[in-house]
Amino acid sequence: MASHSKHRVYIPTNARSNQYLLAEIKTDNSFYQHFDSAKSCYDKLSQRFFALADAAGLHNVHMIANDKLPVVRYHNEAMHFQTAKQILFFYDPVVHEGQNLFTTADYQARKIRLLFLATGSELRAHAAQFHQQVMSVISQLKAELPQTDSQIKIRDHQHLSYDLFAHEKGHKESYGYKLRGLYPRYKARQCELPQQHSAISYVTLSLPMTRQLKQQFEATSSEHFAPLYLALEEQFLTATRNKKLDRLAMVANGLTPLVRNSQVDQSQHNAELQKISFDPDAPGQQFVAYWDNNNLVETAHFIIVAGKEDNTEFGYGHFMNRVEEALDGFAKSLGIDPQRTALTLRFHQHISYIA
Repeated sequence: MASHSKHRVYIPTNARSNQYLLAEIKTDNSFYQHFDSAKSCYDKLSQRFFALADAAGLHNVHMIANDKLPVVRYHNEAMHFQTAKQILFFYDPVVHEGQNLFTTADYQARKIRLLFLATGSELRAHAAQFHQQVMSVISQLKAELPQTDSQIKIRDHQHLSYDLFAHEKGHKESYGYKLRGLYPRYKARQCELPQQHSAISYVTLSLPMTRQLKQQFEATSSEHFAPLYLALEEQFLTATRNKKLDRLAMVANGLTPLVRNSQVDQSQHNAELQKISFDPDAPGQQFVAYWDNNNLVETAHFIIVAGKEDNTEFGYGHFMNRVEEALDGFAKSLGIDPQRTALTLRFHQHISYIA
C-alpha cells in the first residue's frame, strides 16, 4: 500500500474487518445453586441472554459455558469448530447471524462467556455504537444475576486483515485510514470507557512454511530445524530493527498466539494456545521466540506490538506504515514470491476493563 502521509495508512479495499466483544462472568458453586444445577443455569441464562440481545438489535451472539476460548475470523461461509481448548468462529459480518449455546455434558464451567459478533458493513465506523449496544445488554443481564456484585470482564477486539501482497496481485485500490487507539476513538463518539482499562494494539503476519523456504534453509528431510528458525529470527529482527520496532515475537511451535498486556496477563501456554505478554509502556526491546528444534510447523507467526509512543493524536498510521515496510523487507529477504504466496497481515486492536 502506498504511503502518502506517515500518519495515514493505506489499506487495500478488499481488507476484511471483524469486531467482537467478549463478556466473562466468573462462577462458583453458589452461583449455580441459585439455578439448582449447571444445566438449568445455562438454559435459563441463555434464553434471557438471547432475548435481551435480540431486543438490542444484536443478532450474532453466543453463550459459551465449557471454558473454551473463542477465536474469531472472517469467512464467506458461517461455521464453527470446537477443539479441546478453543471454539473457532468463521463468519461474514455483512450476511451472517446466529445464536448458539455451547456446553459440555456434566461439566460446570469456571467462567460463562458471552460472545457478541458485530454484524453489518462499515464495522469500524459503527464500532462505538456496537460497544454501547453490547454494554446495554450486559448491564441488564448483570442486574438479574444471583451475585449482583459480580465483576464482569469486558474484552473488545477489532481486526483488519489483508494480504501483504494484495497490490502485487493486481488489487490496486486502497483506502486511507487515520488509525487511532480504541479509547480516544470511542470517546470522540460519546462512548465513555472506564479510565482503568488495558489496551494493546499489534500486527501479526502468518508465514506459510513453503517448499521454497524449506529447500532454501535445507529443512526438507532433517529433523533438525534450528537453522531454519534461527534464520527466520535473524531476518525478522534485522527488518524490524531498521524501522525501530522493538516489541516482537515469533511463534513457530504449532500453537495459536494470543497477545496480551503484561500489566494484566502473563505469558503462558497450553496444548493449543501460546499467550504472549508485552508491556507497551516499557522502553527497550522485548523479543520472545517459541519454536521446537524437532518440529517443522506449517505456519510461523510474527508479531509486532505498538508501544505507548505510537499512540499519539495521529493514531497508529505511522506505526502501521513502518510495520508494513519492515514486513515487506522481511518477505523479500526470504525470497517470497508475491504472486504465489498469500501473507496474511492482521491488525489487532484490543481493550479490556471490568464492568
